[in-house]
Amino acid sequence: MNKAETVEHLHNAKKAHVKWVQRAKALIEGLPIEKDAIPVDCTECKFGQWFYGEGQNLNAIPGMDCLHEIETLHFNLHDMYMKIFKVYFGDMNRSFFSKLFNMKKTITDTDRQVARDYYDQLLEISHQLLDVIGRLERRLHAMSSSSFEENITL
Repeated sequence: MNKAETVEHLHNAKKAHVKWVQRAKALIEGLPIEKDAIPVDCTECKFGQWFYGEGQNLNAIPGMDCLHEIETLHFNLHDMYMKIFKVYFGDMNRSFFSKLFNMKKTITDTDRQVARDYYDQLLEISHQLLDVIGRLERRLHAMSSSSFEENITL
């Protein structure tokens, strides 16, 4: 993998993250979103798949401290989404029959407000994550292709 491909794949992973956040917003706004449309696990979303796959090759480049920051923020983002997920899809306090017949959980106005508060926190984490990803992109753009390829041996 060369520098240009890596930068392109990072850019695509960043766009996928933005779409993931947009789907979370759609859920908060009451649009019908399937339970599996927004991956809860940080290794299952498209950004996570890139980060824990190809993105790990960037650890071979000296001084890539931002990768640890990205990982922490990405994990925190999914942790916050887990709270939203539980509001909308959690199985708590559901009867046996509602689970058996796959009936949707009833969302109260209080539930919606709690989810909105969580979403506001998720959005703040997302902004921080995008800032750090932007730093990573700038760092990669600033590297010469030869310097990049000296460190990344795939």
